[in-house]
Amino acid sequence: MPERGYYAVALDGKKRHVDACASNMGHCLWLGLVDEDKAPSVVKHLVSPEMFSGWGVRTLATDMGAYNPASYHNGSVWPHDNAIIAAGLLRYGFVDEAQRISTALLEAAEYSGGRLPELFCGFSREQFAVPLPYPTACSPQAWASTTPILLVTGLMQYDAHVSRGGVWMDPVLPASFGDVHITNAPMAGGRISIDISNSVPIVKGLPEQVTFYRGHRPWITELVEQSVRRRKGEQRG
Repeated sequence: MPERGYYAVALDGKKRHVDACASNMGHCLWLGLVDEDKAPSVVKHLVSPEMFSGWGVRTLATDMGAYNPASYHNGSVWPHDNAIIAAGLLRYGFVDEAQRISTALLEAAEYSGGRLPELFCGFSREQFAVPLPYPTACSPQAWASTTPILLVTGLMQYDAHVSRGGVWMDPVLPASFGDVHITNAPMAGGRISIDISNSVPIVKGLPEQVTFYRGHRPWITELVEQSVRRRKGEQRG
């Protein structure tokens, strides 16, 4: 929707745009569906005061008619939703925004015994100094429990693909995270360790068939394009 600067969340029964400003558009970043020229506008909305509570991105912006910070889907903050959004921001190169969301979520976890709940209320951090619990949120909850893993590996820009014989990594961890040490991680029948200091990664114990690359693994779209070009080349040959 060019006039609004973000994607419609759905089409109604008459195929008209449902114009609610919702967090779902962050998932489109994660999947690479957003055109490069439209990404800045989408990101601007995701981290706007209407969407970003200070603890995370709300499911619905505060200036929408259905907004309710204590609603299950219409203004609350879902950790797993935010982890996907952060991964999408990184895919498009919006590092500062991804760091901001990731840091906020991990700070929110400090108020729930170090464990993120299924969701919490979307009240502004300026309004309340702590993230207000959602009364019936599950904790532990599977989606929420994986959130810190995706946040950290996302900021590590870590991606292992044994069948392609590589481990890709290009850390952009915030300085506040300090050093990261991962040991005894399974990899192609062996175990590896990863040490990151000042965003410089060192990987030890890699199997012979696996190579470390500084950078990101080619996206599926890039691999498809490579395959198409290769087939065209073979046909011409």
